[in-house]
Amino acid sequence: MGCCHVDFALLEGSDRGFTLGMPTFTFGPGVLAEAGDWARELGLKRIGLFTDRKLAGGEHVAKVKGSLATAGVDVAVFDEVRIEPDDSSLKAATRFAAEGRFDGYVSVGGGSVMDTCKAANLYASHPAEFMTYVNAPIGEGQRAPGPVKPHIACPTTSGTGSETTGISIFTLSSINAKTGIISRRLIPTVALIDPDVTRSLPANVVAATGFDCMSHALEALTARAWPRRLNPAKGVARPVSQGANPFSDMLGIEALKLVGQYHVRAVRDATDAEARSEMMYAAMLAGISFNASGCHLPHGLSYAVSGLTKNWRVPGYPEDKSLVPHGMAVVLNNPSVWRHTAPSSPRRHLHGAECLGADTRGARPEDAGEVLAKRVIEMMRATDMPSGLAALGFGEAHIDALATGAEPQYRVIKNAPVDVGRGELESLFRAALKYW
Repeated sequence: MGCCHVDFALLEGSDRGFTLGMPTFTFGPGVLAEAGDWARELGLKRIGLFTDRKLAGGEHVAKVKGSLATAGVDVAVFDEVRIEPDDSSLKAATRFAAEGRFDGYVSVGGGSVMDTCKAANLYASHPAEFMTYVNAPIGEGQRAPGPVKPHIACPTTSGTGSETTGISIFTLSSINAKTGIISRRLIPTVALIDPDVTRSLPANVVAATGFDCMSHALEALTARAWPRRLNPAKGVARPVSQGANPFSDMLGIEALKLVGQYHVRAVRDATDAEARSEMMYAAMLAGISFNASGCHLPHGLSYAVSGLTKNWRVPGYPEDKSLVPHGMAVVLNNPSVWRHTAPSSPRRHLHGAECLGADTRGARPEDAGEVLAKRVIEMMRATDMPSGLAALGFGEAHIDALATGAEPQYRVIKNAPVDVGRGELESLFRAALKYW
């Protein structure tokens, strides 16, 4: 596939540039022990450390706390992060951040922990009514009015890429669906990406987060091209995610190659250090990629699935509440979406399938959606994913509610390579009920 510059036929009224943002990052075994060095470099004296209860007493948090102690940094721990956070848990985290009078933050955990830290940092730095910064049209969508405190992000899962993005996702209880806050200000200052953390991850966690990584990269590659995404914002007002561009393409393609080669291996064998390390690296690349381009339909549909699923539990995740791991909710919509969007850019869909390991020899443009969908389904079956939304309890009677939950997700849905309305959303959910 050629560089996406071939798509850069600027439309009248389209943006003339794209802006990129990412943290300073360090990747390598053992780098969690460098947290204290970075805190000292950033001039931090008192830190709020965010994690969850399961991780709070474990080796990863202990390593970070030890490094901070050696650097002479005072640390207060918030371990009440909720896996798949909601507005009430974000408000509790914000109270901790505001009352602690910290000059910086460290997050040690998966996407839920890092996203919670981002939101708490924002609201403690710039107090406002909760809906002020929440994405429009669900919230007011106001821009962060100024800088937030330094944030050192230490991911412990291999898929969300939250350590590289300016995005914080949560469930809004009033609509029982996910939404988020997005700002370039929320991108962590430093990311310490230590593949050693993956050794202890349960297979189901590796599977779900790995599919989140895969979908980030596929959505970045197939998003509406940068110059075809009308947006009058310029300069500092330009949004974080701006459509497919040469930078997001480059990283997304590399991430897909790694996912295709290593994801199933990483799920099946916890001792396969190579596969688990490569998936940690792929997650970082995909995070930077989709932060620059934006996600689209698989994520937009997933938010309704997460909010509406009842009585669903997965080993390796908290068992005290119904919960669909984010990556699982995302991948369950993937094949349905690719079959629908492929006609808009068959070459990109075919290239994505090829990167994931599909045999694309002899494939015609009209085959692109089916080739990519079948490769994703192969990987789902190889990692024991559900066979579709019906496995979570959804049926024809739920299609209307699912579409209603997805419809307000403008930020991602409007980034799709094709326009979709209510009818298309219903068809996509219907097609995702069962794949095999």
